[in-house]
Amino acid sequence: MLDGSDLYKLAIGEASFAKACGGPCTEGCVTLARIGDDAWALGDSKRPGAEPLRFTTEELTAAGIDPTRFGLPV
Repeated sequence: MLDGSDLYKLAIGEASFAKACGGPCTEGCVTLARIGDDAWALGDSKRPGAEPLRFTTEELTAAGIDPTRFGLPV
């Protein structure tokens, strides 16, 4: 299992981010991408210069975020 420091060693340059909004938003401000086995990057399209945060699948689940809801495979 990855820990927090390992997550930030993963490259995200080729990651494909999907809109991960919780409602009928048209701006798609929250983005989510799989960056490895059990690893995800969560970004903010309104702040393109900000580094995306990294999470494990377990952490996303604990926060109530289900990647499959946004068309991403787990």
